[in-house]
Amino acid sequence: MPVETREISVTGKEDCGIVDITETVSEEVKNSKIRNGTVTVFCVGSTGAITTMEFESNLSTDVAETLNELVPLNKDYHHHKTWGDFNGGSHLRSLLVGPSLTVPFVEKELTLGTWQQIVYINFDRIERVRKIVLQIIGEF
Repeated sequence: MPVETREISVTGKEDCGIVDITETVSEEVKNSKIRNGTVTVFCVGSTGAITTMEFESNLSTDVAETLNELVPLNKDYHHHKTWGDFNGGSHLRSLLVGPSLTVPFVEKELTLGTWQQIVYINFDRIERVRKIVLQIIGEF
C-alpha cells in the first residue's frame, strides 16, 4: 500500500494555544498521489497534542478552563524536580489528549463533520514551534 510522509510546522501559544490545522492537512492530502485512505497526524514533542473539535474562541476558552480544573499548571508536580522547567502539567495534559489522530479521506476529501476541525494544542508553558508529521496511506 502506498505511503507518503510529509511534515508541517505549527506555532502554538503557551498554556493551551489551539491552532486549526485542518486546511493545511487537507492541502497535503490533496497534493499527494493517494486518492482514498487515511492520514495520520502526529505531533512530535511531549507537551503538544492533536485532536478534533469545533474550532471557535468560546470552545477554545472552555477547553483551557476545563484542563485547568483537571490538570492545574501551578501544582508542584514531581516532574519539576527532574528538569526544573515546571511543565509537569503540560506533559500530563498532552498524554490525556494524545499526540496523534487518524482521519479517513475519500477522493482526496477529509471525512470530517461540518463543525469538526483538526487542531494542534500546545500545552507547554512557553510558545512552541512544533513539527507535525503527516503519514498519508491508501490507494491511488
